[in-house]
Amino acid sequence: MAPADFPASLPLCVCLLLASGFTQAGRLLVVPMDGSHWFTMQMVLEKLIHNGHEVVLVIPEVSWQLGKSLNCTVKTYSISHTLEDLDREFKYFSYTQWKTPEQSMRSLLTGSAKGFFELLFSHCRSLFKDKKLVEYLEQTSFDAVFLDPFHVCGLTVARYLSLPSVVFARGIFCHYLEEGAQCPSLPSYVPRLLSKYTDTMTFQERVWNHLSYLEESAVCPYFFKTAEEIASEVLQTPVTMTDLFSPVSIWLLRTDFVLEFPRPVMPNMIFVGGINCFHGKPLSKLHYYSVEDFKYYIGWVLKSL
Repeated sequence: MAPADFPASLPLCVCLLLASGFTQAGRLLVVPMDGSHWFTMQMVLEKLIHNGHEVVLVIPEVSWQLGKSLNCTVKTYSISHTLEDLDREFKYFSYTQWKTPEQSMRSLLTGSAKGFFELLFSHCRSLFKDKKLVEYLEQTSFDAVFLDPFHVCGLTVARYLSLPSVVFARGIFCHYLEEGAQCPSLPSYVPRLLSKYTDTMTFQERVWNHLSYLEESAVCPYFFKTAEEIASEVLQTPVTMTDLFSPVSIWLLRTDFVLEFPRPVMPNMIFVGGINCFHGKPLSKLHYYSVEDFKYYIGWVLKSL
């Protein structure tokens, strides 16, 4: 069953996300995440801006690429850490993944990922400390919040402003997508992330998959503790991650259903394809090689051995 506000927000999302020339332009508040996540969202925003929609981007003053090369209104807020701090945490996270890839969701969430995401979660407290920015957001009539769920602050902003939210992501940590969208994902049939199981599990694998789900359910609140605390401070009421994900109006999933394990999906879950990077550019210069050239190079390689 879709969230109650889904039917009312459907025309809006058709207007904003399909960007038809016959629909009225909307005003979209965007709370993105830095890094590769931004590159994928940027392409969508460029298309929306091109079709006449007004985009307001809310980002921290310190970032890698956020807001660059985008013709829209950008609102920034100060944060307590520097770009060097962000680089250090991400390098540690990426180096650890390269050296010893995580084998389970528990090891990922309690290991190298936590420090990096703690910095990202802290951005939300800095955003709401900026009284002028918050006042601007309150007084501006936005139609929806377009957000990346890994940056949990977008969910908090949407709930604070009582606006429909549109999530744009490949997936999210833990089980909150299933719970938020009220989409069944039974451990007996759907493998958990990083489990390396298939959808044709043996009985023993199903048992271990279920145990992985229980372990994940115990670890996830610890990983998102800071995000939940900040959201509770802002909203002045105790909230959980499930509380933040449940009101989501539209889930735009950057994948295809044929690549996912068989499971039910809800009407507000839309597969938009594998938008993961910039489109490839043509080569600046082409080189043509003859058979004689290849003979020369092969001979040179053989002599070098």
